[in-house]
Amino acid sequence: MARAYLDHASTSPLRPEAADAMAAWAATGVTADPGRLHTEGQQARVALEGAREEVAALAGSRSRQVVFTSGATEAINTAIWGTLQRTGAAAGPVAFADVEHSAVREASARLAPQVRIAVDGSGRILPDAVDEALDRSVADHGVLPALVHCQLANHEVGTVQPVAEVVERCRRRGVPVHVDAAMAPGRLHADLAGLGAALVSLSSHKMGGPPGIGALILARTTRIAPLLVGGDAERGRRAGMENVPAAVGFGAVARVLADPVRLAGELEGLAAIDRVVLAGALAVDGVRLLGHPTERLAGIACLAVDGVEAEPVLLGLDRRGVAVHSGSACSSEALEPSPVLEAMGVDARHSLRVSAGWSTTADDAATFAAALAQVVAELRALRG
Repeated sequence: MARAYLDHASTSPLRPEAADAMAAWAATGVTADPGRLHTEGQQARVALEGAREEVAALAGSRSRQVVFTSGATEAINTAIWGTLQRTGAAAGPVAFADVEHSAVREASARLAPQVRIAVDGSGRILPDAVDEALDRSVADHGVLPALVHCQLANHEVGTVQPVAEVVERCRRRGVPVHVDAAMAPGRLHADLAGLGAALVSLSSHKMGGPPGIGALILARTTRIAPLLVGGDAERGRRAGMENVPAAVGFGAVARVLADPVRLAGELEGLAAIDRVVLAGALAVDGVRLLGHPTERLAGIACLAVDGVEAEPVLLGLDRRGVAVHSGSACSSEALEPSPVLEAMGVDARHSLRVSAGWSTTADDAATFAAALAQVVAELRALRG
């Protein structure tokens, strides 16, 4: 039985362009450190810098602004640590909304006091709440925040944030902003450079690239202390030998998504799949869409299912060949309620996230819609 994989927001299957690029690099037989001066080292350096240029083009930046990391989690931790260490003893708290990814919330809580930014019922940051958080930081801690986080789009409900306005309000008061943009490439027309953020984090595997690599994009004037020390790789901003094969795959995917024609086609396809998913889901009694109704990513739908808990629905769908997710992608092992949905005032026990991506077909969407109606009906019947 062919399965319908609808959990792209957790990780997206490897795109053929990435697989081909990595296979071509492997076929060269070069395994050298790109930091070495011999011929093999310089071959690795050429491949690495070519990938860096592709990622930079996607981000609208110069290649020297791109720091390769092991993924978005490391990029986020680097953004926080590096900013606070650079600021030194005068560092203030870190401000963020509870809808941010757990990497943002937990790394911030480990390193500095926190100031919360309010969101509305769709999980969208209220711009006025940013000013309120800045004022509260001064009132409670005597200084403005050292850093403000504002994700580009939410990983659970797909809500797109008013990032440009948040960045502008912070810029007026001299506060840098980090943008977690992991969910945006391939799902949104986004001018990352135009946001004006000091730091932007990206994830390869969320956009169909290989896992184990991401990037932190620094604004031209941004300077950070390295999180990982022990060498001068990445212009002294991240120690350790770079993962050249993964970088090659990451670069190939970045090249695909930097093509406006290709991106427009993918967004159109995701919108069509979205319509099938929502039409089928919302036709089931007691199912409704969570998050913002219009300011949302293509292909990500978080659904509230009244009367049954999400886990049995997920398992029922899985038995019918449909892979989706419930709750937070990073809290399922702990079986804790999603902080994102709690911040929105939603009962996380009854939420289901359906996320399409580059490999999703219309048949996948139709399979999900039919299976959801069957599973919910069966579970409700068991409840009597």
